[in-house]
Amino acid sequence: MSTLRDAAMKSKAWPFEEARALLKRTEHKAHDKGYVLFETGYGPSGLPHIGTFGEVARTTMIRRAFEVISDIPTRLICFSDDVDGMRKVPENVPQQEMLRQHMQKPLTSVPDPYGEFNSFGDHNNAMLRRFLDTFGFQYEFYSATEFYKSGRFDDTLRLCAERYDAIMAIMLASLREERQQTYSCFLPIHPETGRVLYVPMKEVNAKDGTITFDDEVGREWTLPVTGGNVKLQWKPDFGARWAALGVDFEMYGKDHSTNTPIYDGICNALGGRAPNHMTYELFLDFEGQKISKSKGNGLTIDEWLTYAATESLSYFMYQKPKTAKRLWWDVIPKAVDEYHQQLKAYSTQDIDAQVNNPVWHIHGGHVPESKMVVSFAMLLNLASVAGAKDAAGLWGFIKKYAPDASPQTHPDLDAAAGFALRYFNDKIAPNRTYRLPTDTERTAILDLRARLAAWDGATDEDSLQTACYSVGKDHAFDPLRDWFKALYEVLMGASEGPRFGGFIALYGVPETIALIDKALNGDLIA
Repeated sequence: MSTLRDAAMKSKAWPFEEARALLKRTEHKAHDKGYVLFETGYGPSGLPHIGTFGEVARTTMIRRAFEVISDIPTRLICFSDDVDGMRKVPENVPQQEMLRQHMQKPLTSVPDPYGEFNSFGDHNNAMLRRFLDTFGFQYEFYSATEFYKSGRFDDTLRLCAERYDAIMAIMLASLREERQQTYSCFLPIHPETGRVLYVPMKEVNAKDGTITFDDEVGREWTLPVTGGNVKLQWKPDFGARWAALGVDFEMYGKDHSTNTPIYDGICNALGGRAPNHMTYELFLDFEGQKISKSKGNGLTIDEWLTYAATESLSYFMYQKPKTAKRLWWDVIPKAVDEYHQQLKAYSTQDIDAQVNNPVWHIHGGHVPESKMVVSFAMLLNLASVAGAKDAAGLWGFIKKYAPDASPQTHPDLDAAAGFALRYFNDKIAPNRTYRLPTDTERTAILDLRARLAAWDGATDEDSLQTACYSVGKDHAFDPLRDWFKALYEVLMGASEGPRFGGFIALYGVPETIALIDKALNGDLIA
């Protein structure tokens, strides 16, 4: 019988595959620093978003997988690049005019438009920490401002000055000729205006650890590269940070993938060892276009969590991270139900199957029991016909279907009922389109009604589904799915749904008969 570590060492789940590659990198022993370091990065020019959640969640999954196969301690750093100059004012924050007066200043030098923190960067960093804490992530927070100003980055910055030519050779090879003329890996912070300057260097003095440049009005300045007087351009910063901290693993989106040789090259040029990295695919909107924060053509994390629990979002993030996926409203019900299907399967699986089950990675091996005796899709259909105003209104039907269930004993089902009502009212009801049946469909639906009216058998899902199936076959629907499609379009104003026998079992036989009468009379269209 396999142990957990044995199962993990042969698991095909991507977190274990990444963890094994990382273990091979460490040669099964701790580095000189005594731990394996995972890092995620955050640009605090705006609020944390669903991509931030995905990056930290996926990195945490790999970290937990690594801890199963190795006894080497681990750390996870969330690094905020808050020295970055504010290049545009976000549209969704107050005091726009005030913020415009601080363009190009480091985000931790820009006043907080909300008046709550010392700076806009501090505000967004606090939002990030609150965001991560809400989801229970275990991490250490690093601020680039503190990193640059405290001296923790000084040795690496002096090394950047010493190896300036090597860094520039890597960077210039990736730039157009016009950009090459003015590019420098160092960005001075103007001693008077406090702005981050994008200016060419007149001299980089490796011996003194200084840079000399002209500002925008032609005045010459010489500044030490240490003490927070300069920052590195973002691509060199990536590699230099890896070298300075000894980062062993970092993942990032596919849009970064062409820069990987640059990041790695700069890390190596500074005497570091480039970390293992994993690139993930970006999300697509309902039209298959790349999601853009500025366009707002995707879902926010708050929008997702308005209609479903966090675990469903974690499940969505786990699935095929290297495949582009649509992130739109219709993926939420599917993610909820698939998550609970995997949760129910987990207790029946052996250890080899469990470590390949997404819920092992979502819960770090501490997998709870699913109490979802009714699927989310079924709750949506129930919401469409029950006329309930809140979750309590659905429980009357749920109790008939599952007498032993209650909001107290089945809290995940109770929460899902509330989510389903909200989702139905906001996302389904406005788009429902009922229709009258064709003559053939009407005859079949009347037959189903007659059989239900005479029903004296078991009212379980399978028995009722068999009855529905028999009606479709007896009336020669080919393919048979056209029969069930007709039922949903006529009775619920939708083209698809879960097993119709399950819906009857949940809603009730008399209630379904009454629904059929309304539909055939044209009341639902009215």
